[in-house]
Amino acid sequence: MASITPLLFVALLFLALHPTDAQIGVCYGRTGNNLPSEQDVVNLYRSNGISAMRLYDPDQAALNALQGAGINIILDVPNDSLQSLGSNPASAMQWVQTNVVPYASFIRYIAVGNEIHPSDAAASQILPAMQNVLNALKSVNAGGQIKVSTSIDTTLITNSFPPSNGVFSDTSYITPIINFLTSNGSPLLVNVYPYFAYTNNEQSITLNYALFTAPGTVVTDSNNGLQYQNLFDALVDAVYAALSKAGAPNTAIVVSESGWPSDGGDAASVDNAGTYYKNLISHVKQGTPLKNGQAIETYLFEMFDEDTKPGAPTEQHFGLFTPSKQPKYGQLNFS
Repeated sequence: MASITPLLFVALLFLALHPTDAQIGVCYGRTGNNLPSEQDVVNLYRSNGISAMRLYDPDQAALNALQGAGINIILDVPNDSLQSLGSNPASAMQWVQTNVVPYASFIRYIAVGNEIHPSDAAASQILPAMQNVLNALKSVNAGGQIKVSTSIDTTLITNSFPPSNGVFSDTSYITPIINFLTSNGSPLLVNVYPYFAYTNNEQSITLNYALFTAPGTVVTDSNNGLQYQNLFDALVDAVYAALSKAGAPNTAIVVSESGWPSDGGDAASVDNAGTYYKNLISHVKQGTPLKNGQAIETYLFEMFDEDTKPGAPTEQHFGLFTPSKQPKYGQLNFS
């Protein structure tokens, strides 16, 4: 075996003692009537050291404002475009030419659909749309640079307690998608919300377990002995377990959304939300018990409260900043 030079030994020791920092991004939802201009939003990202963004549709004003800003993005194919892109390769080619080619230098992932479930009408179009988008990227020599994936939520996982029991509930839907990801070296994008897991099961889940504030181990996985001090890790490791059972143990997870509302529902408060975001940012560099030391690229949901967003009242209160660009939780260390 070749000897290790002193310099290499120091580098390896540093990596062992200092896990890789996770890139922290912030989602930019725009369902509001009082939000700053796209250029002001990009400037706010830059002034706060936020170097990654999730953009839910190819808004040209936002994409143009991002030119030269040093911010990498997840760009979504909106759910209402899946039918067109999945059924017609020419539509996918046009979408890529218009929305990707001029901005390819800062697009990291394309999320083909968000939280589509097997029973949804668009479910059958996810995989064809992913393939058509990838083929279009390859035709413009961007197939290696930009990874194509889809964003799921954790309701697609069943038997998630303990985490090692996690399995996908509908393998006929998800397995071909996972095979696509593994074939192309793409991560699975996952929206992870301890808030909803907690509020849906408060009789079994404590608030401090959901907020990263539990003083010690809360759950010990009976199958492998791994210990869990927070719900975020348990949810992510349940997805890793499901991936392994689906034949993809090495597929990476990118947390494409995670947040806590500051109003509008049970346990939704400024104090709880601020605690969650601060602890999440500091935690994800450590990885999870199953993937210890493997930092998790994570996108906080979201930049602003969206005052016209439909759904439960909490949906309007996930913002890290007010529409007047003031931080809601003090100075978070995004970098």
